[in-house]
Amino acid sequence: LLFLQAENPDRDINIYINCPGGSVYSGLAIYDTIQYLTAPVATICMGMAASMGAFLLAAGTPGKRSALPNSRIMIHQPSGGSQGTASDIEIQAKEVLFARERLNELMAQHTGQPVEQINEDVDRDRYMSPAEAVDYGLIDRIIEPGMPANGSGSEADEAKGGEVKALPTEARESGPQAG
Repeated sequence: LLFLQAENPDRDINIYINCPGGSVYSGLAIYDTIQYLTAPVATICMGMAASMGAFLLAAGTPGKRSALPNSRIMIHQPSGGSQGTASDIEIQAKEVLFARERLNELMAQHTGQPVEQINEDVDRDRYMSPAEAVDYGLIDRIIEPGMPANGSGSEADEAKGGEVKALPTEARESGPQAG
C-alpha cells in the first residue's frame, strides 16, 4: 500500500477483499496503513468480507467502498482463546474486551451507526447482502456490470488505479481473532 502511494499519491489504490476474517492485530495494522495513506483507497468485496474483512471493507475512502452483487458481508465481535493460569486467562479476556470496544468505536465512525447499535449488532454473527450493507453504512454502492470497481466514475480512472489483489486470509497469530 505504501509503495503504491509512493509511486503515485494521486492514484486510487484498489483493495479487493475476499476474506473470512483473521487476526485483530494484523487487521488493525492494515487498517492503520489505509488511514495513513493520502491516496484514495477503494475497497471492493468480491465473495465474502467477514469479520476483519468487513472491518477493512468499511475502512476505505467514503464513496469508494463497494461490493459485487452476490457478495456477503458479516460482522461480529472478536473471539479469543487462552490457556494457562487463571491470571493469564483474565489478561487475555481483558484484551479481547479491549479489542471489541476499539473495533466497535472505529466501525461506528466508518458506518455512521451509533456505537450502541454496533455493540448490539456484533453480539452474534450478522450477515448482510450488499444492499443491507449500503443501508448499514459499511459500503457506498453495489458494483453492477460495466461500472468501474473503484467508485471513480470513469473507466480512465479505473485503468490507472493501483491494485492490491489479495489480503491475508489465514493470518493467525496469538491474540484475539476477528474471525
